[in-house]
Amino acid sequence: MELDQDTRNHVALRRQRPLVLEVRDELERMILHGEIAAGERINEYALAEQLGVSRAPVREAARSLEREGLVTTVANEGVYVRKLSISDALQLYDLRALLAGHLCAVVAQRGTATIKAALQADVDLMNEMIARNDEPSYFEHNLMFHDRIADAAADEAGRARDLYVAMGKEVRLMRRRALHGLPSLTHSNAEHGDIVAAILAGDVEGARKTGAHHHENGKKRLLDRI
Repeated sequence: MELDQDTRNHVALRRQRPLVLEVRDELERMILHGEIAAGERINEYALAEQLGVSRAPVREAARSLEREGLVTTVANEGVYVRKLSISDALQLYDLRALLAGHLCAVVAQRGTATIKAALQADVDLMNEMIARNDEPSYFEHNLMFHDRIADAAADEAGRARDLYVAMGKEVRLMRRRALHGLPSLTHSNAEHGDIVAAILAGDVEGARKTGAHHHENGKKRLLDRI
């Protein structure tokens, strides 16, 4: 039986799945690090050539990132990096504040000694980054810190963790606007310290409040820069 073209394309993509994942991860990295700016059109030809692949995995990778809210397709024009509106960003901060509070509470209640020690080490390391005015490293480690909390709570709150991480990728489209400058970084890490102190003490409600408060203040920092 001879396969039609659509079926052959589908089979080819299935065989390329590992490659598609690699392209997807690289495209996501480029977007989240600002190498492809918000509102910029993704040039499939140029990107495929740059990555040394055909257009098919690039197109499939873009579709995957569209489902995650990082890109958007404009009919008859192409795929663009999503330009997050202020309204959308503020809603995401509100939702993530609720989820973060819950995740922090779970870690305060059930977190291991290893996780708690790692979180304290994160705060100490970010203080060192602030002292040497290393804003890019602070930004990346800040993300790792929050992901560590989310991952530590995954056994008890897997769905909340998945939603939190997915929303975080959308927020990163403009989060650098909120986390910029020494005072902002200093306040941000002081709040990290409050979260960790509550977690170390096993203070479930304190962790919930400080986790949510930190994200609410992130929203305020963004509003101050608009």
